[in-house]
Amino acid sequence: MEKGKVDLHVHTNFSDGTFTPAQTVEKAKELGFRAIAITDHDALDGIDAAAQEGKKLGVEIIPGVELTAYYNKAEIHILGYYIDYKTQWFRKKMEEFCRDRIKRAERILEKLREYDIDLNMEELQLLKGHGFLGRLHIANLLKMKGHVKSLGEAFERFIGDYKPCYIPKIAMAPREAIEMVLKVKGIPVFAHQALTQRDGIIPDLVKHGLMGIEVYHSEHSAQNSRYYQKIAQKHNLLETGGSDCHGLGKGEVLMGKVSVSYEVVEKLKELKRKLDEQR
Repeated sequence: MEKGKVDLHVHTNFSDGTFTPAQTVEKAKELGFRAIAITDHDALDGIDAAAQEGKKLGVEIIPGVELTAYYNKAEIHILGYYIDYKTQWFRKKMEEFCRDRIKRAERILEKLREYDIDLNMEELQLLKGHGFLGRLHIANLLKMKGHVKSLGEAFERFIGDYKPCYIPKIAMAPREAIEMVLKVKGIPVFAHQALTQRDGIIPDLVKHGLMGIEVYHSEHSAQNSRYYQKIAQKHNLLETGGSDCHGLGKGEVLMGKVSVSYEVVEKLKELKRKLDEQR
């Protein structure tokens, strides 16, 4: 860790985190991080605000995003690093995804009413703040209103994948998410595969341009990390890592629980340089 520690998976309140970009960077500084990647779900507006605070505090901000895709009923998340996030068509696409999330939330609330749970859309909008509307917001409101005792219970009983009130997002295939990241000159990385359990698609994703695997994650066991390290080495992929911090959105601040060396950032930058030369 001589070169400094890094968290390559961080969310702000521009998606489903609870910290503002400035608060996120302040936390990173407090914990001694040299760099963090802002990887909001389908959202880009937190990057500039984080970068501005990062300059003040001496924390390097890596522009990123986390895109949602589906494969055989499983939700697949693709991280994109060093994306050209000011590209207009890309920004419009993210705005479209956010509108779709609002429609999805409304349908989830309709299903919850079938279980005599009446959540207020206005309260949900206030809870989400600047960002998109996601299931984590609904889980938090369910807990706040006393319908569940924990976020985990909210997902397990009601809104988790294929639970009674689940509604899938309108999403693309994983290869489309990778192609989108590449189109905005970014580096695509498969996020928290241990949660997805669709390792069989990795060779195909590599063929479509996948460049890294999130080997280290707050919900990966040491065994998981060793396993994905071997897969990364087999396919010559970058080994990245991050906490997946959502501020207090998951009940605790995860930043600081997982980190990688700044050497990973140097590898990302070198790969980015080579890709830019080829484009």
